[in-house]
Amino acid sequence: MKSKHSNKSLAEPRYVLYLFCMAAFSLASLYFGQPYLAAAEGALTLILAVTALVIRRRRKKQLAAYIESITYDTENAKNSTLLSFPLPIAVFRLSDSGIVWGNDAFFAMFPSSGQRVNAELAALIPGFSGGWLLEGETHYGSLVEIRERKYQMYGNLIRSEGETENSAIMGITYWLDVTEYDNTRILYNESRPVPGVIVIDNLEEMTRNFPERVKNEIRDAVEDRLRVWCGQYHGILRRYDRDRYLMIVEKKDLARMREDKFHIIEEMHQVENPNGIDASISIGFGEDSSSLEEGLQFADIGTELALSRGGDQAVIKNRLSFEFFGGRGFEIEKKNKVRSRVMAKTLAEMITDSSKVFVMGHKFADLDALGADVGICCVARKLGAKAQIVIDQNHSAAKPLLDRLKSDPDYREQFLSPGEALAQADSRTLLVVVDTNRPEQVEHAGLLSACKRVAVIDHHRVGATYIQNAALGFVEPYASSAAELVTEILQELMEADELRKVEAEALLAGIVLDTKSFSLRTGERTFDTAAWLRRAGADTMEVKKLFQQDMETTVARYKLMQNAKLYRGIAIVAEDRQENRIAAAQAADELLSIAGVEASVVAVSDGQGGFYASARSVGELNVQILMEKLGGGGNRSAAAVRLENMTAEEAEQKIRTAIDDYMG
Repeated sequence: MKSKHSNKSLAEPRYVLYLFCMAAFSLASLYFGQPYLAAAEGALTLILAVTALVIRRRRKKQLAAYIESITYDTENAKNSTLLSFPLPIAVFRLSDSGIVWGNDAFFAMFPSSGQRVNAELAALIPGFSGGWLLEGETHYGSLVEIRERKYQMYGNLIRSEGETENSAIMGITYWLDVTEYDNTRILYNESRPVPGVIVIDNLEEMTRNFPERVKNEIRDAVEDRLRVWCGQYHGILRRYDRDRYLMIVEKKDLARMREDKFHIIEEMHQVENPNGIDASISIGFGEDSSSLEEGLQFADIGTELALSRGGDQAVIKNRLSFEFFGGRGFEIEKKNKVRSRVMAKTLAEMITDSSKVFVMGHKFADLDALGADVGICCVARKLGAKAQIVIDQNHSAAKPLLDRLKSDPDYREQFLSPGEALAQADSRTLLVVVDTNRPEQVEHAGLLSACKRVAVIDHHRVGATYIQNAALGFVEPYASSAAELVTEILQELMEADELRKVEAEALLAGIVLDTKSFSLRTGERTFDTAAWLRRAGADTMEVKKLFQQDMETTVARYKLMQNAKLYRGIAIVAEDRQENRIAAAQAADELLSIAGVEASVVAVSDGQGGFYASARSVGELNVQILMEKLGGGGNRSAAAVRLENMTAEEAEQKIRTAIDDYMG
């Protein structure tokens, strides 16, 4: 009210007070007996009052005309500004994306449409929707590309007073051309340097017992191929050690390497030494790092991971995950036992410095896992300590060996349930994990998390997930089994006659299981360890008895084999009925004896809406890579995976898709 009164006083001069004073003087003159003077003053007051009224009306008309003129000019200026605004602007209906109004800059983006009436944003921009405005967003989720220009779209809802956001019927958008900015951003990201480390896996094996001249020729042949390959991607290659190279490429060229699937890995096999041993390399790249230093750390991790998976492959590590390429070649067996000697010494020191020693394998422990467990108990006994085996005795694939050990007085008290071990663990407890390196596959993940001192002994290739921060990591994919690796440790710490008969047979059973009676993944060192176990008293007939199965399991195995289907040289079985996992694994093994079968995958229901799949191979096909595509793992000749929430038909189709992806 005060503001309204003030505005009115600006337009109307205050004559009332003056007229009142003049009327008062006129009355005073009349009161004191001056009628003529009073009449004159009254007439003058009346004339002034009429004049003030006329002037007031004239001023009101002038003010109204002035306000009307100002309003008109403001409206014209506003309309002119919107029409000639340099940013494209469009008002559209949320219901059908129909354009209500757009300025010249907006329609200039779509000269080919030639339509301004009844145009729709969804027709001009395929996939456009105004839902982002209703969700409270002020900018469109992605850039809009129009005629090779890129726009960031901003906007808000148009609603009248009293309307809510959900009842608004129109939206207004503002389009900002960010082409140059986005192109610069892409160029910056694509030109980011990515460091890589390349290692010649078997340079020592290729050059052993040759003169220096031949050694240099072999290394130069490898380096020449690396330089040619590096030049194809405009990279920099420098050798900084006898068998190691530093490579730097731009991010866009690393993307090309991905597309080419690091073909240098296969091409390097064409380099051979005079004895016919072909070269093998491992490559690691560090991507999406915050600095070159961090990128080089990623590259080193990638290279070490490639080597721990058997070499002959490339690994790209970023902040969140790993990518694997290659790895189809056979693992290279190491001829010397220096690493085993170092691992044995380190493990012995860890055991003597621990308050308790637990040894644990993977879920549903098999003969290899339990045999390796027994081997670690032997190591602890030799050092004057006691190791206890953590195992779920109700869910094990090694029941015959487990029963034999429990009947032995020395092992009757050696077994703990996962819950018992977790209750006894303290800060100085050592946990030795055997026959797996993946945290999700151990017998009890809670025990793994509770123990701060962990040692890992495994023969499976390392996957994208692995037990990190282990104080000791003895992961050798070239080995036939975990039992073989543990036996090599035992050979460094004790004599064969110090091993008990049941222990030697447990270790030999693990080797026999994973080598399929010495027919797969068997090297010189495998026979050495088996011979040592025989000298320790292992009876092969007693070992064979550990593999005997009951009639029910045997019949189930052959029923599974009857339903096998051959697909691209791979026998596939996917059964909806629940079967023993042992029967599935044995069926996969048996299928390899059929002519024309290079690999096999047998999947059986787990009774919970999922499937356990066992894969085996005897040829060039690497079933570990095949199972990794489904989320599993293993080694070259034996791998497995658990498929969740699907039918048998879906499981079979998923296996076929993985095979197609593997074979290309």
